[in-house]
Amino acid sequence: MAVIDAGKVETGAVEPEHWAARAWSEFAESWLAVGALALVVLLIVVAILAPWVSPQNPYDLTQLNIMDNMLPPGERSLDGKLYWLGTDEQGRDMVSAILYGLRLSLFVGVVATVIALAAGTTVGIVAAYFGGKIDTILMRLVDIQLSFPAILIALILLAILGKGVDKVVIALVSVQWAYYAHTIRGSALAERRREYIEAAQCLALPQSRIIFHHLLPNAFPPLIVVATVQVAHAIALEATLSFLGVGVPITEPSLGLLIANGYGFMLSGKYWVSFYPGIALLIAIVAINLVGDQLRDVMNPRLKR
Repeated sequence: MAVIDAGKVETGAVEPEHWAARAWSEFAESWLAVGALALVVLLIVVAILAPWVSPQNPYDLTQLNIMDNMLPPGERSLDGKLYWLGTDEQGRDMVSAILYGLRLSLFVGVVATVIALAAGTTVGIVAAYFGGKIDTILMRLVDIQLSFPAILIALILLAILGKGVDKVVIALVSVQWAYYAHTIRGSALAERRREYIEAAQCLALPQSRIIFHHLLPNAFPPLIVVATVQVAHAIALEATLSFLGVGVPITEPSLGLLIANGYGFMLSGKYWVSFYPGIALLIAIVAINLVGDQLRDVMNPRLKR
């Protein structure tokens, strides 16, 4: 207990509830960030409830009518059903398709980010704590990973693995983990030289306890910002891969695949098939990035503009 207290004094830590209240107060200074956060929460709730709030299941063939294909926004079908954003070539309601696509895009982005965060954090914290050859080897792997464009690595992996939601998650984790490893290593190196770490080592505490109970909690805050931004990056990258036809299969379409499906109709004037999913994707990415920008300012006031 003495070691933990010493660590709090050295790092200037405060009680969790006080820290949370202060962080929220600073975050709420930007009404734009608060609005973006509310929008992100709304998108998540709507995506989770998509099977219950959507007018139809756009991928249940028994609910589709081919006679309703390519209806423009605001048009009614022969049976009087109103399609606010129109329909696609298969007669799917675009509102329902967007909600289901948003659901899959957010799922892939969040799951890939969580797994990559866990893997990258483990690599970075181990490299920072042990140093020496372990640090050199692990960081060279990180440098090699970061030297290649993320889209190129993802394309190669999906060409080998094939289509599928799980395959896309694996590809995204493979291109994201190095960002977390690089970030947590830099933060952990600064904490590694603190007195509370040296005190814990003098008391012969297990290395795993020193790493995960003392070093990691103090070095972790910068990763919150990186993870938030990487969720948006993962969603955008998944949309790009699906648009190129190597991402999720057509039976589990995301926003990127919806945009790709409607791209061929743009020149014929049927813009809504691709335009509205693109707007939904843009709103989600911008909102998440705005939240990440404000979190960065809260975590590191020196970067505040």
